[in-house]
Amino acid sequence: MQLLTLPPSPSLATSIRATAQVFEDPRSQALLAHLQQVAPSEASVLIIGETGTGKELVARHIHDLSRRRNGPFIAVNCGAFSESLVEAELFGHEKGAFTGALAAKAGWFEEANGGTLFLDEIGDLPLPIQVKLLRVLQEREVVRLGSRKSIPINVRVLAATNVQLEKAINAGHFREDLYYRLSVVTLSLHPLRDRPGDIMPLVRHFIRRYSERLGYGPVELSPRAQAKLVEYSWPGNIRELENVIHHSLLTCGNGEIQAQDLRMSNLRLERQEDAAASHAGSAEELLEQAFSRLFEEQSGELFEKVENALLRSAYHFCHYNQVHTAQLLGLSRNVTRTRLIAIGELVVNKRRNQEESVHSRVVGLSI
Repeated sequence: MQLLTLPPSPSLATSIRATAQVFEDPRSQALLAHLQQVAPSEASVLIIGETGTGKELVARHIHDLSRRRNGPFIAVNCGAFSESLVEAELFGHEKGAFTGALAAKAGWFEEANGGTLFLDEIGDLPLPIQVKLLRVLQEREVVRLGSRKSIPINVRVLAATNVQLEKAINAGHFREDLYYRLSVVTLSLHPLRDRPGDIMPLVRHFIRRYSERLGYGPVELSPRAQAKLVEYSWPGNIRELENVIHHSLLTCGNGEIQAQDLRMSNLRLERQEDAAASHAGSAEELLEQAFSRLFEEQSGELFEKVENALLRSAYHFCHYNQVHTAQLLGLSRNVTRTRLIAIGELVVNKRRNQEESVHSRVVGLSI
């Protein structure tokens, strides 16, 4: 069995990261085969998966299989820093660059020189920092905050996200050019509910790990408990499984985990409802159903009503940004603006549009 684990760390006790990963399920074995093919290259890799699916473990394995294995592996959570600090953390700063900068400090890119930099939750990076990150990836050099001197770097970048970056791009929250720079190779990690063959190997691993920590002897798993573990949807993925096993070992008796010892999350019902909704039909099918109902209930000027509703919904989805609304609908900005004025959106949201204009100038958005 191929087992990956994170290095011991006090922060793991409160982390939402997965601390172990296995590749027993056929889907996981296919992922492992793909991973082994791309790891020796220097290509940037974008790892996509829900929280707790083991994205950092996969990134570490890529590093271990690459020619950079003897260099540093630096993992950075892009959502862990405020917008005012993330630039200094990534690219470094000079003494006096900002209040509290009492000494010069290298950023994470410099720390990872000769190795691999793993940028977790890349979708949380503010737009201005995305622009600078793109430049660093293109030029292979960094400029510390408060300095004009460029520093050459030799770093392979692996990034991860638990959000759909395509939607973030359409909404204007993520740069399309940065997306293509990061996703030379894309690895999609299936949630644990979609790879049931990994569940019991992970269960056995966590039982062994926590039994040793607690000073227990061998611990068995009742047939009903095993069935409950396999049938559960695991909305929190591997990290939730680890927590459930840890808790069950604290409450079980006679060296055997019973079904009643397994405390599952109430999120299971929400996950099942989401699955039922997805089975009800695709977006196109639901749209056709809505049209059929509209045809039955109304008549006359339906094309204009549908067009106005589509434009209004897209405008709201794009956070009242005309440029991104036009891009989402495949229209020019002039046409989009004219139609928004015609349906009263720009008049109703005049103040918001002014704020949008100021924001666009700040982040340097071009039309």
